Amino acid sequence: MATEVRFKRVLLKVSGEALMGAQGFGIDVAVADRIARDIQSARKLGVDISIVVGGGNIFRGVAVASKGGDRVTGDQMGMLATVINALALRTSLTKIGIDAVVLSAIPMPEICESFSQLVALAHAEKGRVVIFAGGTGNPFFTTDSAAALRAAEMGVDALFKGTQVDGIYSADPKTHPDATRYERLTHDEVLNKGLAVMDVAAVALARENRIPIVVFSIHEEGGFAAILSGGGRATVVSD
Repeated sequence: MATEVRFKRVLLKVSGEALMGAQGFGIDVAVADRIARDIQSARKLGVDISIVVGGGNIFRGVAVASKGGDRVTGDQMGMLATVINALALRTSLTKIGIDAVVLSAIPMPEICESFSQLVALAHAEKGRVVIFAGGTGNPFFTTDSAAALRAAEMGVDALFKGTQVDGIYSADPKTHPDATRYERLTHDEVLNKGLAVMDVAAVALARENRIPIVVFSIHEEGGFAAILSGGGRATVVSD
């Protein structure tokens, strides 16, 4: 008998920093493989999964702007970094027998397919894990915004944000041990309290499309499937 799950179709946001692991830069293949196994466990529950991947382990456009460089060019470089990460994650998934495809918001047909909603939905209907790269394809938008946008386009039941901690806190628990951890919040509470789990545009877009945001630790092995099964540890943002 199949396990009853909380959400049947989800989008998982994986940050570039998560793929970096304990390294100072780049991709830790062991971490990518572990995340792939977590995705595999979730798929065995019957959950359809798509992914948006960040690029902060390789390059951040805002870092260029902060040093007087051109923000548009910097963001474009950051978008290319997400493609590298998406290809790495696809490799980790295919190694364990999961059919996965990378769709980029920036056309590069020699490397991966270009994004369109219809193509993405067609791949999902065939049971593939769809990995979205290239952010939104536009500068000045974060990959969190890309995650909320793709979540809306895919019609998911929830947006899972894998972070460095096990939910949303009133402040960074690593530097503020007395920070309050929240079990449940509304989208408006996240915005009004200025909680920095996702950027304002991403939270607002999720709110407008009535998409719950589930914030959990990407580093807890098995945590993704546990939350989908009704357990685990996470903060749920929902109206």
